Amino acid sequence: MPNNYSLGKGEIWSRRQLLKWGLCGAGVVGAAAMLQAFNSKSQPIVKIPTMEMNDAQNVAHPLQMLRNFDYGTVKQENGRTIREFQLTAGTSVIQLNSAVAYNVWDLNGHIPGPTLRAKQGDRIRILFLNKAGHSHSLHFHGVHPAEMDGVRPVSNGSATIYEFDAEPYGVHLYHCHIEPVTRHIAKGLYGMFIIDPPKPRPAADEMVLVMAGYDVNDDNRNEYYAFNGLPHHYMHHPIKIYQNQLIRLYVLNIIEFDPAVTFHLHANFFDVYRSGMTMNPSEKTDVITMGVAERHILEFAFRYPGKYMFHPHQDAIAENGCMGQFEVIANNSQISSS
Repeated sequence: MPNNYSLGKGEIWSRRQLLKWGLCGAGVVGAAAMLQAFNSKSQPIVKIPTMEMNDAQNVAHPLQMLRNFDYGTVKQENGRTIREFQLTAGTSVIQLNSAVAYNVWDLNGHIPGPTLRAKQGDRIRILFLNKAGHSHSLHFHGVHPAEMDGVRPVSNGSATIYEFDAEPYGVHLYHCHIEPVTRHIAKGLYGMFIIDPPKPRPAADEMVLVMAGYDVNDDNRNEYYAFNGLPHHYMHHPIKIYQNQLIRLYVLNIIEFDPAVTFHLHANFFDVYRSGMTMNPSEKTDVITMGVAERHILEFAFRYPGKYMFHPHQDAIAENGCMGQFEVIANNSQISSS
């Protein structure tokens, strides 16, 4: 391989090539370092850490994920804004409750993967490194060329780059697209991808809720469900919000094996922005039905202080983990971190 070799868009590097260039098993390195390794005229030396399982209790961070948006590394190239992200597929064990642990595939050591965010018209560059022991890929919903569609397998120990324009604005998602796709998604390889409109939406307390299921005995049926990774987490740790504060929920249903679920909010109604692809709500309701991979923006504000539940209206799904609470704090009170 010539020293001035550069990884083409959508091209996959083999384990041998990565070993030669010191990238195989390189864990989470900065996007700039990976680009340097991809394009350097000399073979870089990269320290390779040993592969080990992530700590089970650190795989899902529901409260951290709730309001955490990854805007990438921003740079300017040829007059265009580039947002560069790195996603590394790995393996983890998640503790679903005190008795049940489950093997998952993660992205950057988390389930769900990071919530990526850009503005319409940005150039998106995703550096994807696969360390998860099986072939995987990343397929992004949205508009992009065929070679960026993320349906080609990236073998274990290999890397590739996905690059495309961020369009159209809305709430999208990304996930592994290697067969059986349902299994690869259900075991954790998914995340939300938000493209903001050219004109910003009104200020709001913005947060992400990703609904997912866990088939722990491989019978193609979910035994547990969760918002943002962990069953019942928001029941034990209610989401604190202010009274009369506009809340903007980015909601994604990625529950495999169940054809559709609902999202219901107690004691309130929300404005629905379907797929986040409009600036005007299509309806106002307190329950909405969502198929697999469907996602919306829901906006609301609570008039009265107190605790209010949210959950799918399928009781079995809610009772098995997909249930949470908003704790509405009076405006003259202080929201403490938890």
